[in-house]
Parts: sequence; structure tokens; C-alpha cells
Amino acid sequence: MGVILTPANDDVTCNVSWSCTWFGHFRRELATAEGVDLDSMVGFGGDRSWDTVETSLAPLLNHPDDSGDLTAAECAQVLPRLSEIISSWRTKPSEHWQAYAERGQDLIEVMQVCIRQGVSLMFC
Repeated sequence: MGVILTPANDDVTCNVSWSCTWFGHFRRELATAEGVDLDSMVGFGGDRSWDTVETSLAPLLNHPDDSGDLTAAECAQVLPRLSEIISSWRTKPSEHWQAYAERGQDLIEVMQVCIRQGVSLMFC
């Protein structure tokens, strides 16, 4: 079982897919970069409300990984900070961070398509 993120326009050539475990680790690293402890958050086993967190990544972090979508506007909100974090990961000299950076870049590209076309990013 995995997670596929794709524009909601039936264009199956533009997507990114991960195992649920890998996507979970990816989001956890994004949250850590924002100073957010996912384990303390509602939806991740904790009781801290997402209303108490100030990060433009909230729509991506606080999202079920197996259904629903992010609007094009939410993608536009997430994209600048996501791009900054991915860029910082590229400067780290380990294969671990390089793998996250590569897959993060794939997500950036899919989000850019969603924004350009004004369509949602579907989580399948």
C-alpha cells in the first residue's frame, strides 16, 4: 500500500508515489524543520490542536495520507516553504537527505502543475 499524489485532472503522467511509511518519515522531517512535534499533534496520537501551529506547511502536515486533496491555493501556500526546506536538504552530504530532497522535488513539481492548472492535489 502506498500514497500517490497527483493533480485532480486525470493526468496520470504527473504524480509522485511513496510507501505510506516513507511518506510518513518525509512529513515527520518537514514537521521537524518547522519545529513541530507530530507525535504531539491531533491526528498523530497527541492532543495539540493544529490551530496552535504557525507554519505554511500545515495543510500538508495535517492531512490524511490516504484520501482527500489539497486545493491549488493550499499548494500555493505550502510551496515556498517546502521549496526552502528541500533546498536546505540538498546541501546535506548524506544519501538519506539526498533521497528526501529528490522526492521532495518531485512533490514540488506536481504541486506546481496543480497551481498552474488550478486543480487540486489528490491523495490516493
